[in-house]
Amino acid sequence: MTTFVDRVDLHATAGDGGHGCASVHREKFKPLGGPDGGNGGRGGNVVLFVDPSVTTLIGFHHRPHQRATSGKPGQGSNRNGADGSDVILSVPDGTVVMSHDGETLADLTGAGTTYVVARGGRGGLGNAALASQRRKAPGFALKGEPGEHREVALELKSVADVALVGYPSAGKSSLIAALSSARPKIADYPFTTLVPNLGVVTAGDVTYTIADVPGLIPGASEGRGLGLEFLRHIERCSVIVHVIDAASLESDREPLADLDIIEAELAAYGGLADRPRLVALNKVDLPDGRLVADMVAPLLAERGLPAFEVSALSHEGLRELSFAMAALVAEHRVATAEVTPTRIIITPPAVDDAGFDVSRELHPETGEPLYRVTGTRPERWVRQTDFANEEAVGYLADRLARLGVEERLLAEGASPGSTVVIGPGDDGVVFDWEPTISAGDTSDRGPRGTDRRLEGW
Repeated sequence: MTTFVDRVDLHATAGDGGHGCASVHREKFKPLGGPDGGNGGRGGNVVLFVDPSVTTLIGFHHRPHQRATSGKPGQGSNRNGADGSDVILSVPDGTVVMSHDGETLADLTGAGTTYVVARGGRGGLGNAALASQRRKAPGFALKGEPGEHREVALELKSVADVALVGYPSAGKSSLIAALSSARPKIADYPFTTLVPNLGVVTAGDVTYTIADVPGLIPGASEGRGLGLEFLRHIERCSVIVHVIDAASLESDREPLADLDIIEAELAAYGGLADRPRLVALNKVDLPDGRLVADMVAPLLAERGLPAFEVSALSHEGLRELSFAMAALVAEHRVATAEVTPTRIIITPPAVDDAGFDVSRELHPETGEPLYRVTGTRPERWVRQTDFANEEAVGYLADRLARLGVEERLLAEGASPGSTVVIGPGDDGVVFDWEPTISAGDTSDRGPRGTDRRLEGW
């Protein structure tokens, strides 16, 4: 059974942040020692790392669930909790990270490339970090933020310079074995190759890699045979070589028709029209193969396709073919050698972007209006709040008021006692809103220190 896996689903869970510590310094003859609670540690990340020694995604096939460790909680005497350990997952060069709706999240090419697939939660602040001139001895600390959980798909697209395409048993594996030191499985029946084979070829001063795509037959782009499963492995190639069996024993097979069928499948798959083509007329060591190759080569030349009569068995014509492939690979490398400087795109928020949104909805059961607050900061603050501590709840209310949430609620028509939900969906935290004085009805409010409601008394 093959151990090659080129598509897996990964369930990555980062570590939770450690909780902050609420502690008061106690020492003899120092009754007012002040807060000394340390911060919680950061949760560990789940990181993908391109390792050239890894060639398959089989490890994630057996272990699709990967979890990082959580951060440790803070302690007294200003001792911060330890950060959680990152989980480093080795992936092959050419791995593409995709969401389940088909969006490409990362394209990992090049040894050492990394991508944080799930980010660890922030550690909660201890009461020492929360102390201020206004709140000198906080009796609470912030909770650690939960780690991120993501479900992604990993797809491997082989990084090869030359792709060999053709019908089953055309001799693609034999050519790779003859041109390089690779030793793929070779037999005299169709679909012998069940995984893409890679080989390294040196022609002159050019070294390049070649790969074959197993199982291309009519309808491969629609899922027939093995083609749809492995066509992705030639997306990164710079040269496509058609391997045609010039000595096929099948009466309904004809070299030019085979070429047209494979080209139609490549066109249906898409994205390969700009790659230069070569044709290898294989098995010319056989009498019938030599005869057919001599007849077909001029017809291919009329189409503008360079054709090489080769034999994987006798190695005839392989040197010419390898140097022709090397020339096209070198040309492609020169054309793409210009290094594009890294661009950092900074998209500032809009001038009127408050960082949150308030929407009015109807309660699904009672039909009464409720107000939903969504936004990165309000949702994170709610997750970090210990609702069993009244002082912590008051601190949350102060933060929301400073952000402008209460003013937006008033603008949307909320009144004291209205139902307010912070967070999306059913995971939101529900409040019966009681506005602070600064966020109350200001229609009768005068300058600071006065109140028009008392005039005339």
